[in-house]
Amino acid sequence: MSRDPLVVGSIVGDIVDYFAASALLRVVYGGRELTCGSELRPSQVAGEPTAHITGGRDGRPPAFYTLVMLDPDAPSPSNPTKREYLHWLVTDIPEGAGANHGNEVVAYESPRPSAGIHRFVFIVFRQAVRQAIYAPGWRANFNTRDFAACYSLGLPVAATYFNCQREGGCGGRRYR
Repeated sequence: MSRDPLVVGSIVGDIVDYFAASALLRVVYGGRELTCGSELRPSQVAGEPTAHITGGRDGRPPAFYTLVMLDPDAPSPSNPTKREYLHWLVTDIPEGAGANHGNEVVAYESPRPSAGIHRFVFIVFRQAVRQAIYAPGWRANFNTRDFAACYSLGLPVAATYFNCQREGGCGGRRYR
């Protein structure tokens, strides 16, 4: 049984195929650094996070990265008909820099889950070359695998996620 939090949280499988991380993604909301599976409320993630990427160069020249943030549980985990809902897309992030130094293709949209506990996922791809990456005409039903294939991004190099539910959510099901 895998102990990889991306496998346990079904990020691997639902959104991406298994990959060996070769970069480090650090995401911070209001001074709080995420770890895989962190629990945050919508009020804590209302503002854009800082996302910083560093990579193992392995003798290669400095890289550029693409960052995708999405909700695979939209509109609800039991009926994710809008899976994968795109919350943020930033390209051309220089290695060792934050997302604010990249090209914001799709503006940050703060998470506002209305039902259930949602996973919000950050996925990083290493760009082989700097290239024009275009915003899709929609946010709902974004497909990370298709996006990566379309732009020849290959497998991810880093990922993390947090769980979020509405402000008044208790984390469990309510029975009457």
